[in-house]
Amino acid sequence: MNDAQASVQPSPLGATVQASPAHRSVARELFAFARRNPLSAAGGLVALFIVFVALAAPLIAPREPLKADFRRMSKPPDAQSFFGTDQVGRDTLSRVIYGARTSLFVAFSAVLLGTTVGSLWGVACGYLGGRFDLMSQRVMEILQAFPDLILAMAISMAIGTGLPAVIVAIAITRIPFGGRVIRSVALSVREMPYVEAARASGASATRIMTLHVLPQCVAPYLVLATTHLGVAIVIEAALGFLGVGIPPPTPTWGNMLADAITALIPQWWLVLFPGAAITVTVLAFNLLGDGIRDTLDPKLSPAVLRLVTGAGRSGPARAGQPREVAAS
Repeated sequence: MNDAQASVQPSPLGATVQASPAHRSVARELFAFARRNPLSAAGGLVALFIVFVALAAPLIAPREPLKADFRRMSKPPDAQSFFGTDQVGRDTLSRVIYGARTSLFVAFSAVLLGTTVGSLWGVACGYLGGRFDLMSQRVMEILQAFPDLILAMAISMAIGTGLPAVIVAIAITRIPFGGRVIRSVALSVREMPYVEAARASGASATRIMTLHVLPQCVAPYLVLATTHLGVAIVIEAALGFLGVGIPPPTPTWGNMLADAITALIPQWWLVLFPGAAITVTVLAFNLLGDGIRDTLDPKLSPAVLRLVTGAGRSGPARAGQPREVAAS
């Protein structure tokens, strides 16, 4: 390798220095988000903590969640079992921790599947229009005519109980919401001049939707995915409580509440701690979703929207200089 070729290759130090402004930009936006929405930042920290607890459940849980101890049946909280034990002596704290893993996995999987399918469906409806859009909207209206819990219960009972069935049932209830919101975005984006220019240049509908319409749907997609996590957690807990969710003995928060009411007099700790876990988790994700919605609103924070969608990365124009010249 000669000296000319060696001088062209960037050094690792230079690459690190070049990437640092992006890291500083992300850190600056996160700090601004926390300062502008302290409640949402607190909800995000609580949500991250709950996710960490769910991932580290085998390391954090004091006991096995399915191990019964018949010498300590229905014991109240004490120094040996901080959250008490259930009717067969299983540690409630361990079951709450492992229940977070199951409930969050179901919620994340269902929201990701349902919102993604609904968003892609909404992009196609908004851009293509015509009879396809008309028929799709009628199907979405039929899905939205049923309450979320009733629809999820009917689907779960029809396809059978179990983890995949619960994920699919909850995901179907999220499809029409994502489809409606993303369709409205696609309807406005397809009238933009750059979309018309791409259409006039002979680009196919698939290429236009992929390269020009989908990037503008990133911000509403993030808002939808975050705000629907709390709803998915509540639906999963309700399905488990009604007996059409994930079957026992898999620990979930809904199953724990269902087990608590089987006793003649339910013990207070068997109801309090799973219910508190559901309440705190749903509240944390709802607060985080509200903050992300406000931050990604282009009227409130266009800088973050440009950071997420990748648009408008050019710096501001200097005084007395046109914007096109400054961008070049």
